[in-house]
Amino acid sequence: MSQKTAARPLPETRNAGAPYWKAAREGQLVLPKCRRCAKPFWYPRPQCPACGADDIEWVGASGRGRVHTFTVVRQSTEPFFRGRVPFVVAMIELVEGPLLLSNVLGCDPDAVAIGMPVAVAFEQTDAGLAIPVFRPVDAA
Repeated sequence: MSQKTAARPLPETRNAGAPYWKAAREGQLVLPKCRRCAKPFWYPRPQCPACGADDIEWVGASGRGRVHTFTVVRQSTEPFFRGRVPFVVAMIELVEGPLLLSNVLGCDPDAVAIGMPVAVAFEQTDAGLAIPVFRPVDAA
């Protein structure tokens, strides 16, 4: 008897975050940026959290950053994630400034450390979405 793999829970891809998910499908990480004060920010919303302006554009991000903080999840009741434990959930401080919540993959979860340099990668889903995740990179 074959065992069916649990489907990944999918994010909300409409509304203010729609450009983010569209770019992710194309292998690009983008951030909302205020045209008035020129500050990139995260999470997507119709107004700048720094100055309140509603003139927002989407700009390409480098995809590089550092682990700001993290936790290792060692148990989960969600079927998809239960099959992936242990895994890392981290706040990534992008070089552009904003903090982005994601996963760190491609290394032993116990090797993840605050300050670890990381770069974005995209995990494809069966639903045709690409989920931005991060992998360790050399500090050089």
